[in-house]
This record gives sequence, structure tokens and C-alpha cells, in this order.
Amino acid sequence: MRKIVSTIFIATLFISSLASFAQTNKQKAAYSFSNLPVIAKTSFKADTFNISVEAIEKAITPRTKAIVPVHLFGQAANMDAIMELASKHNLFVIEDNAQAIGANYKSKDGSNKKVGTIGHVASTSFFPSKNLGCYGDGGAIFTNDDALAHTLRGIVNHGMYVRYHHDVVGVNSRLDSVQAAVLNAKLPLLDAYNQARQSAAGAYSSAFANHKNIITPAIAGGSDSHVFHQYTLRIIDADRDKLMQHLLDHGIPCAIYYPIPLHAQKAYVDSRYNESDFPVTNQ
Repeated sequence: MRKIVSTIFIATLFISSLASFAQTNKQKAAYSFSNLPVIAKTSFKADTFNISVEAIEKAITPRTKAIVPVHLFGQAANMDAIMELASKHNLFVIEDNAQAIGANYKSKDGSNKKVGTIGHVASTSFFPSKNLGCYGDGGAIFTNDDALAHTLRGIVNHGMYVRYHHDVVGVNSRLDSVQAAVLNAKLPLLDAYNQARQSAAGAYSSAFANHKNIITPAIAGGSDSHVFHQYTLRIIDADRDKLMQHLLDHGIPCAIYYPIPLHAQKAYVDSRYNESDFPVTNQ
């Protein structure tokens, strides 16, 4: 994500619309280049956890340069609406595909597209816990724009296109050969991995279907639009933390994602925001 921001918005003020309920890497990418991320207020939809298009539009200003939709927990975001909004305001769309690699998005024109191929550029993570993970840290950037791809290749290689000639400010961010070999072996298995996750999620949702205190994950779009990087439950009229402890006591792995939203993180506290701006996040 950091490399994408540096490529598209060198020497510009980068203001992006982000959801507060997310990991911090989007914020860090923007701040790394003295840019200003904007958290979309009342920012995500409670059923899918993905960013609300209505909230994005309210957050757009004349200085906004990009929208950063996260396909959170493996559920494809509403990319038709996001791309239409981006076109309307002449904005870039940077997909964060770290949790949804392999998911399909059914466009309103009837076509099926892979998540991460719809925006102008996308990033993904190969951290070991991801649906397609290596044995250490790694990631990738995807784009159909040849010129942008060329620029990115230089940035991730110390800013070099020819050895010892640094044409742009870059970083050392090449995927090492060991991790590439691991990914090369696992990539053919990705669809099967995702199908197994979808099958397990279906079994969970069927088992919880009639429980009055549990809201199971929604699937927005086709059945293959969600690849369940996380199977995320919402608990109503019950103690979430006690349930989590009960599961852990019985050897069932679980966790709270994300316990502290972006707007409440010490590093990103901003007078522009207050708790009342994020009623859904704070649930």
C-alpha cells in the first residue's frame, strides 16, 4: 500500500476515504508520504463490514485524490458504486485485497471480475495468516496500467530501473526468492482453500441460523463473493467477551477484530473526529 501511495501521489496532497473499522496499514501508507487520510464518518455497513459508499461521498473534498476500499474479512466491497463515485469525482481507486484474494465480484452488467482487478491498482498481503500466505512477510501490487506498473517496479527496487541509477525515491521491497517459491507452490491451491473456507462458513451459519443472539456474516453478491478470511459473528443482547473466553477455554480459536478502531488509535487521534461520528464502528 505504501508503494502505491508513493507512486500515484508523489508531490501531491493525498486525501483518501477510509473506513475506521480496519487495520492501520492504510493510515500508515498515507502518513509515510506526508499525506492526509480521511476516515469516512459512519463509515461501514453493519451487515458486510465494508465501507459505505454514502459515507465515502460525504468525506470527499476538492483535495481528495483516492478512495481505498478494503474487502474486509474476505467480502467483496460494492465496487460498481465505488467506481462510479470515483469516476464522478475523478479519483483513483486503490483496492486493499489483503483479505479477499480469489474472491469474485459480480458486476451489475452481469460480468464476473476478480476482486483486486477492478480499481486502478490493488495491493495484497502474503502474511502467513492470509488466504494465500507465505512463510514470512510479503505482498504484491496489481494493476492493468503498464505505465503505473513500470513506475512501481522501480519504487520497490530502490528507485532503480537501471542498476545504480536511482530515478525516483524508492524502497527495498522486493519479494525474496524463498517466499516466492512458497507462493508459487500454494497459488494453484488457492481456489480449493477458498472453497473449503466457504464450505466451513456455510456449516457455521447453518448451525447458528436460529440463535437469537448471533448474527452470522452476510454475503453481498454471489456465493463466491466472500472468501471468509475471517468468519465474523456479531453478538446482540449477550456478552461478547464472555463468549470469546468460553470458546477459548474449550480450545476454539477466536479473537476480536479490531478491538480499537482507527479513529481511537493514539497515533491517529484527530480533532476532526469524535465518538458520535462512528456509531456503527463503536458497536
